[in-house]
Parts: sequence; structure tokens; C-alpha cells
Amino acid sequence: MVQWFKTYPKEVLGGRLVRGVQKYISSRKHLLSTQGGMSGDVVAAVKVLSILNEANKVSHLIPYTEFYNLAVSDNNMPEFWQEEFMKWIDVSSGKATSELISFCQVPFLLTPKAKSQILQVEADIQKQLSVQKSVFQHTVLHSSSSPFLILKVHRSDLISDTLQQLSSSCPDEFKKPLKVIFDGEDGVDEGGVRKEFFQILVHDLFNVAYGMFTYNEETRNFWFNPNSIDSEHEFWLVGIIFGLAIYNGAILDVHFPKVAYKKMMGLRPSLDDLKDFRPDIAKGLQLLLEFSSDVAETFYLFFQITYDYFGELHTHDLIPNGCDTPVTNQNRQRYVDLYVKYLLVDSIDKQFSAFSKGFQQVCGGQALQLFHYDELELLISGLPHYDFDALERVTVYDGGYTKESELIVWFWELVREMSLEEKKALLFFTTGNDRAPVGGLGSLQIVIIKHGGDTDRLPTAQTCFNVLMLPEYCSKSKLENRLKLAISNSTGFGLQ
Repeated sequence: MVQWFKTYPKEVLGGRLVRGVQKYISSRKHLLSTQGGMSGDVVAAVKVLSILNEANKVSHLIPYTEFYNLAVSDNNMPEFWQEEFMKWIDVSSGKATSELISFCQVPFLLTPKAKSQILQVEADIQKQLSVQKSVFQHTVLHSSSSPFLILKVHRSDLISDTLQQLSSSCPDEFKKPLKVIFDGEDGVDEGGVRKEFFQILVHDLFNVAYGMFTYNEETRNFWFNPNSIDSEHEFWLVGIIFGLAIYNGAILDVHFPKVAYKKMMGLRPSLDDLKDFRPDIAKGLQLLLEFSSDVAETFYLFFQITYDYFGELHTHDLIPNGCDTPVTNQNRQRYVDLYVKYLLVDSIDKQFSAFSKGFQQVCGGQALQLFHYDELELLISGLPHYDFDALERVTVYDGGYTKESELIVWFWELVREMSLEEKKALLFFTTGNDRAPVGGLGSLQIVIIKHGGDTDRLPTAQTCFNVLMLPEYCSKSKLENRLKLAISNSTGFGLQ
């Protein structure tokens, strides 16, 4: 049936079949409860949708997001997702015999937000087990194990302190709730200190001058530095940090090309992935493949790559004696495949393998299998979509402001008038990140606090707690001037 459906035109596959089945599943929303399993008709509809999804994987006629079902995914009850996850575990372990009993078995139905809730269920279970183990060790074995993963670090030696402490921790420790203590500071980590820790650490690790990663101005993405002289341990640390951020609900202000997330999911890169990473090289290789005349005479290429190594040009043979093997019309596809493999796999194998090992040590559970690699990017770095109306609805006011206060009315009027880049700058200024969490801006609560009366002082923010502190300026124009000046001077490394 997959072979049959994949021949259907886009408007039939997506418009009639997929949407038709989706409407039926959504109409049975009253049956999608925490009690029992799916009804027989819902199971049948989901099976049909699964076949259509497999056909679309071959034909790529419609976006995979067309298979999201909001009636299923928008369930915000943690107990629903916990039950779905546990049923999925029973199926995987052989305890359950039913063919289809959990929506986790059909992840194409679930939005990134729903999948993140399932991942959080798994994280909470792992944390509970770690805490219970620590309590048992303390009460029965009289050991001093903590129910938390506690990192005590110096701001001046943040990378080395973090690396040393994580290296001395066993993998089970990574599943515990994270608490951070900055040496010599009194702050109690209720989430704000932890958020600041991730912000500073990621900023330091991805500083190009540090040498672990490169930055592409054209794509505005980071990549593993193939010439890095840093130890594999430091790349392992970055992987651990990515995993800890996911497990502790933190968004990281760092952006990789999509191929990095594809590799994290164990998928093989292709020429299409190079277009996102190095569009200039990808364009040249695509031209080589499509060239209709004699390749050898026109391009005069060999199975060899030239690259810069600390200011010196070095070469790498893609095959034995590659320097003496010309690229021809007959072997150009192999040349392109090897070129892509070298850039995206071989040249950074040591660095990426260490990074992946660290990430899998924290997040290598079953729930990670639910994600498409694009969705994994959203989980780590947040959504690039901005619904500020949703943010306005959930914003909290303190210190004398209410949503009816004149200055607050001015503030939201100005936000609606801002350009996209200005809105991103405002988001970064207030939260320390220019992207929304997986659930959208409606799941990101900010607090706007009155910070005195009319003044020439600029607005300030406490990014660790998503707090924006606004003086009560005397006019809308003065608020606009002060606010835009403040956000324009707060560009972080994620907004280069």
C-alpha cells in the first residue's frame, strides 16, 4: 500500500487522505483520555495514517508536520503522557501484547511540545529513581550521596571546574535534578542560578577564540572545529551540557546546522545537509554533478581535499592515491559522496564522537527516539517563531503595574510595532535567549516590574528569572527611546 499511496499527487495525499483521517481522529477526542487504551476505530485510523506517513517518507510530497494531530498532542495532563509512556515501555519490554496501545508508538502524530512532555516524564522518572537511590544509600548504607547533582563552580574557572566535577560523577548522577552554586555567592538555586550557569558556560565554550567551534557568518551557525587542539573530554562536556539542559528545562543560546542534530539521531548526512552547513561548497558540488560536458577537462579535480590548518594549506586524499586520481563524469558521484562524508563526518569524528557520547549519557533514553532531528533542534535551542500576543496573555506584573497601567499599554503597543529583529532583541534582553521554548511564547512567563518613577535610566532585566524592570516613563515616546536603546546594547553571542 505504501508503494501505491506514494504515487498519489500532493493534493490527494495531503488534502484528502491525511487531513481526512486527521479529522476523524480529532472527532474522537472524547475517547482520548487517561482511562484505558485507544478505541478500535481510532487504532484503525492511526494505522491508516501510519501507512500514509511511510508513503510520504518516500515521496516527500507534504511536510512531516502535516501528520501532527493537535487533538492528541494538546493534552496538557501530565498523567496522560505518563500513562502513554508507561504503556510504550510495556510494549517495548514485551509485557504488553497489543499491537498498538500507546501514541508513543506513532510519534509522527505528536507535536514537539507533546514529545517534550514525554521526555520530561522519562526525565522525572529517572530523577525519582536517582533520588530514591540516594535516600536509600543515605538511610540504609549511611553514605553521603545527594539527591541532587550539585555543581560548585568559580565564575573565573567555569569550564575547568565544571569539567572536573562532571568527570568525577557517575552517569547516574546526571539524571538527578541539577543545582548550581557559584563559589562565594549566596544565591539559592531555584532555577535562576542554573539558567545563568548554562548561559555563561555555553557562551564561553562556543567563544570562537576558545578554539572548540567555528562560526559561519553566512549561515550564523556554529560547527565543530576540525583543527581543535582541545581534548575529547571538553567535547564530551559540551554533550553533557546539552543533555543536562534538556533534562532541566533550559534553552541553550547556540545554533548548529540541522546536520548536527541529524547526526545526533544517528542518521547519515548527505549533500542536501551540506547546503545548510556550507552552501558555497554544496553549490559547487551540485554544479559538478549536473555539468553536461567533460568534467575532467573543465574542472581538473582530483580525489583530494585542500584545507587550512593554522594558516597553512594541507591536503587529504579521499581515496588511496587520490592526488593522482582525476574526477571524471563516471566517478564524480563517488567524489561528491566522499567529499561530503569528509566534511561532515571524518574531519570531526573525534570531536563529534566525544560530544555524542556525553549527550547520550544523559539523554540516551527511549523518549529521545520520538523526535525528528528538526524537533531535536527546537528542544535544545527553542522555536524561531514568535507569538508575542501569547506572551502578553501570560505576562505577570508586579511592583505597582497591572495590565491596565498606562505604561504597560504603551509597552505592548510598541512591541506590536517592532520589527522581527527588535522583538528577538527584546526577548534576548529579558530572558537571555532569542528563541521561544518548544511550547511557544505562551509557555514562557515573564514578569514586568515597576522600577521607580520617571527617569532617564534605561530599563534593566534579570534574565535568570525572566524579569523586565521598567521605570514609569512619562511618555510613550520616551519609553520607546529608552527601551530600544537598552535592547540594542544587549546583543549576545547568539545574535551576532
